[in-house]
Amino acid sequence: MEQENLYLQEQISFENNHSEIIGSASSLTNVFQLISNVAYSDTSVLIMGETGTGKELIARAIHNASPRKDQLMIKVNCAALPPTLIESELFGHEKGSFTGATERRTGKFELADHSTLFLDEIGEMPIDLQVKLLRAIQEKEIERIGGKTVIKTNVRIIAATNRYLQKEVEEGRFRADLYYRLNVFPVVLPALRERKEDMKQLITHFIQKLSNRLGKKITGVSPAVMLELSTYDWPGNIRELENVIERSILMAKGPIIEEVFLIRSSKKMTMQQEGAIDKSLEQMEREHIIAILQQCKGKIRGEDGAAAILNIPPTTLHSKMKKLGITKTHA
Repeated sequence: MEQENLYLQEQISFENNHSEIIGSASSLTNVFQLISNVAYSDTSVLIMGETGTGKELIARAIHNASPRKDQLMIKVNCAALPPTLIESELFGHEKGSFTGATERRTGKFELADHSTLFLDEIGEMPIDLQVKLLRAIQEKEIERIGGKTVIKTNVRIIAATNRYLQKEVEEGRFRADLYYRLNVFPVVLPALRERKEDMKQLITHFIQKLSNRLGKKITGVSPAVMLELSTYDWPGNIRELENVIERSILMAKGPIIEEVFLIRSSKKMTMQQEGAIDKSLEQMEREHIIAILQQCKGKIRGEDGAAAILNIPPTTLHSKMKKLGITKTHA
């Protein structure tokens, strides 16, 4: 109960509602459609996207739209914990099971029983622990470290990564069986540079939110600043934009932000580097379409077809499939 209360306090301090997802770009609308399609099921979801694109917000939106919404969504950041502690964090341990285990610890799987477990930065999980995670997901049961009792669990898994996991599998850094178990329903988040039409709305939102918190009366940005923000590449995405707005509010001398402080790269990407990024994004789109086709058993048209799930016309999907070399045999 004490641990659950701590999680409750943590979540109260976080704004857990759909209103935090700002924007109306077509790429983001597609994500909203995917959330609606998957939220009410217990299907595992893999959220992919660059750092700072709001993967945790999407995970919370899925949880809050699901039948499990009355329970706390439990989060584990796989990159924030030493490899020696992740197993105890996930599955718990018994008193005396190892040096320093002075009392029994309840793991996140137990805390997330009948709720959602969000595994952030799943690509950072040590490969030897991936086997135990796979078993816990498949068998719906766990054992605490040092324990002899099998504990049944009913947990919905949502994982997130900024890595290209299929490449990690090919290079032996991530288990293929776990990847396919997690990648039942992939959701790819657009980078901020791909949804520039949302920039004005995002800037307005962050100015209102941060001005209140910082105790300053900021009403907007100058046209020159708006142009500068709109033409910047935003490698840190939404998180970077929020940080830039916060600093600019603190430095502003009047109600209008006249200057922003951006960290620009000292060298431009080579054509080879740009091509590698384009190829990676293309591969992610190809993988996403194939996964949806498999889910629909190759059906493209109709309410339960792949085009409807992707929220694009069937003709557009056919064009994308042709461009990406996808045939119905992939489904």
